[in-house]
Amino acid sequence: MTSHKQHRIALYPGTFDPMTLGHLDILKRASRLCDRLIVGVAINRDKNPLFSLDERVEMVEHVVKPLRERIEVEVKPFDGLLIHFVEACGASVIVRGLRAVSDFEYEFQMAGMNDRLNPDIETVFLMADPQYQTIASRLVKEIARLGGDIDPFVTPEVALRLKDRFT
Repeated sequence: MTSHKQHRIALYPGTFDPMTLGHLDILKRASRLCDRLIVGVAINRDKNPLFSLDERVEMVEHVVKPLRERIEVEVKPFDGLLIHFVEACGASVIVRGLRAVSDFEYEFQMAGMNDRLNPDIETVFLMADPQYQTIASRLVKEIARLGGDIDPFVTPEVALRLKDRFT
């Protein structure tokens, strides 16, 4: 009897406005848990993103390039219900990063609702590396807007785009 290895597809969704080193850390770690990783860039009009969807997808594409040496990584924009996007991608795992207890409360509710919508899709939480726990895209944008040093929080490519946006 031959068994065919089932490819585990994981999806890491986010607005990534912009992608931070914390996001990249979660991506790297998630890439070790699956055979294929999809990064879902949410349109998320409610958050009034600083960068357009195309710009965010472009930045994420740039950041994931090194991961492609080890694993298949795809970057896809999405709108609408996350669980529908996960199903459309054929993923069985949603990856979420947690920084603090406040993240957990929100993510716990989301995972519960997603489980009710589709119990075959598992949500996996990865704790942020302690050196990245305080990094939030919202705060990075504020520091950049006020002329502070954002280099410790984002890749050089993202730092350049933020500096260009605020000068």
